[in-house]
Amino acid sequence: MIAIFVGYLALTMALGLWQARRTKSQSDFVLGGSKLPGWMLALSERATGESAWLLLGLTGFIYVNGLSGIWTGVGCLLGISTAWIVLARKFRAEAHKYNALTMPEYFSAKFPEKSTTIRLLSTIIIVFFFVFYVAAQFAGAGKTIFSTFGLDPLWGQIIAAAVILVYATVGGFISVVAVDTFQSILMITTLMVAPVMILIKIFTSGIDISAALSMAGPGYGSLTGGLAGFGAGLLIFNNLAWFFGYLGGQPQLNARFMGMKDDRNVKIGRNLAVGWTITAYAGVVVIGIGAMILFGPNAVQDPEMILPYVLTNLFPGWLAAILLAGAVAAMISTAQSMLLVAASSVSQDVYKGIIKKGLAPDKTLLAISRAATLIVGVLGLVLAVTTSDLIYYIVSYAWAGIGCSFAPAVLLSFYWDRFGSNGVVVALLAGLITTIGWVFFGLEQTITARAVTFVVSMGLAIAVTLVTKKERPR
Repeated sequence: MIAIFVGYLALTMALGLWQARRTKSQSDFVLGGSKLPGWMLALSERATGESAWLLLGLTGFIYVNGLSGIWTGVGCLLGISTAWIVLARKFRAEAHKYNALTMPEYFSAKFPEKSTTIRLLSTIIIVFFFVFYVAAQFAGAGKTIFSTFGLDPLWGQIIAAAVILVYATVGGFISVVAVDTFQSILMITTLMVAPVMILIKIFTSGIDISAALSMAGPGYGSLTGGLAGFGAGLLIFNNLAWFFGYLGGQPQLNARFMGMKDDRNVKIGRNLAVGWTITAYAGVVVIGIGAMILFGPNAVQDPEMILPYVLTNLFPGWLAAILLAGAVAAMISTAQSMLLVAASSVSQDVYKGIIKKGLAPDKTLLAISRAATLIVGVLGLVLAVTTSDLIYYIVSYAWAGIGCSFAPAVLLSFYWDRFGSNGVVVALLAGLITTIGWVFFGLEQTITARAVTFVVSMGLAIAVTLVTKKERPR
């Protein structure tokens, strides 16, 4: 198992460094020069979008909460499908029209009246919340490696961080997408093989599924968690609310749409991404519920370790190591993409857009991007080492802060001609403040910040746009 795991990490680093040779400019580092095929970008988008949150967080969440956790998967599937079917082509067209490499750059180009404010506010949101997101991935890698080899989780986090930072710092977008493609195949393999083995084990063991679900606790086998009326509706809504963050609000995912060569590649990517997602989420549900049926409610102390527990108990060591590599792949793919977006925002939007007003040399921008990648990665590692929160909830907060701040601004920018720079600033600021305040005051236990942030940001952006003077056509 150790040999296979080390070989996987070495292969990941080698692939990233090999592809790094193609990175010659800032455009290559940030968006791959818009020359990568749609199928690669689709697999990269899925690997990036489904992090430790999916393979560890959501499997653990369903393992603990039962069938009611399915609504989270439904919300994500609806959001992902909407992003690919409705928004991907629009993102590609808008990025090309405004010659934008990042989302903040797109906003500032389309709404120049508040260009500096938009760039600065966007970068603050991205860097702040992405540090939490990256920390969740490092924490997940540390948990997985600890569970497999009995190492201190700290060393697992350091190993994962070191591998990612080496090639992401050197190669940027091109290296990240190449590694993502490989990682995406590993992830979907794990999420197909493990559920099949679980189902075979259940049906050949003569287990009474109904009795096992009943023993798991009241409401475990219910789609509403045993609740009725308003409580059931609130549970379903809170879990479905992951949908809102996908509506154009995730810069790391939108970069794949912006990097598409043409509409034909968007169509190819759409079909592949939606099919991948349906398969992956079905696999996660089977793993979570199946683990409860097979091993009971006390199989692991940390529910987010149920996937490594299942793999090491159902498969021979060498195969378990390969499938566990799929779990680590999810974390590495997401972390590297987050680092890239945060670094690009610092170099492209703050340094070039604000400090140098568009006059920065390409070599300087490339150097700043690489330095920023390293710095954000180290901050994420420090946070991973010092926090004890579950991956599921860390990602939930970051998802609300990023996705539900940017999504209203993106949607209104795409589809409302009257929308202007004041609306963008208000949407971003309202999203940032609402998320932080909602989580800080403990209101997340009632209605999720993922929904509240989106509604507040969208509502205030519309209101401000209606009461302010219409800006001149651009």
